[in-house]
Amino acid sequence: MVWQRPDGRKADELRPVIFIKDFTRYAAGSVLAKCGETQVLCTVSVNEGVPRFLADSGKGWLTAEYRMLPGATQQRHHRETIKLSGRTQEIQRLIGRSLRAAIDFEALGERTLTVDADVLQADAGTRTTSITGGFVALAIAISKLMNEGVLKRSPLIGQIAAVSVGLLEKEAFLDLNYPEDVAAEVDFNVVMNQNREIIEVQGTAEEGSFSRTQLNSLLDCAEKGIEKLLAAQREAIPQWDELFK
Repeated sequence: MVWQRPDGRKADELRPVIFIKDFTRYAAGSVLAKCGETQVLCTVSVNEGVPRFLADSGKGWLTAEYRMLPGATQQRHHRETIKLSGRTQEIQRLIGRSLRAAIDFEALGERTLTVDADVLQADAGTRTTSITGGFVALAIAISKLMNEGVLKRSPLIGQIAAVSVGLLEKEAFLDLNYPEDVAAEVDFNVVMNQNREIIEVQGTAEEGSFSRTQLNSLLDCAEKGIEKLLAAQREAIPQWDELFK
């Protein structure tokens, strides 16, 4: 039996990806990232100063926060306030780790970049959309800091994007939506840079196990999708050449 995708996509086809820039007024960088029916508002704030462990180091920092709004799913999602779930903590750490790989913190100086990813609508892939959209918001924020003369040179040293892949009926599929995410025998989230080098891989067999050959097919599928996401990011980010001189 061959898995039939609910939306008719090919196995190696992304959902439609859209970045709506400057979605909010006050954040240094903001993007509404849409990946199919998944929608994540990514904003970047800039604050002078760094955490205590970096004080007087001359280096900056990047951190991330992730939340899913109550109306993001069919049944109301409980609003997390004081105590964060283990899932939320794990996802925001992933976002932070992934985006820190794109920054030269000495060039940033003693400033803290905070990336907020707020899920407005969830149809799987919220963490990967947060990373991919978060990078666009980050690049926009840095571009503004350079235009304002706050930064003399861009601290961006890489481009970051992420995508989900999974095995369905033993075949690799790209960019799973919710029904596919639930049905997948194996589910992976892959983060790569512009050189197709791996930043992070999160993967598990939901049932049974998988082979090295299947793992390679999943990574090949992810790389193909990330190439397209990197291209979409470049189209969305203004002053691209100035950011990567």
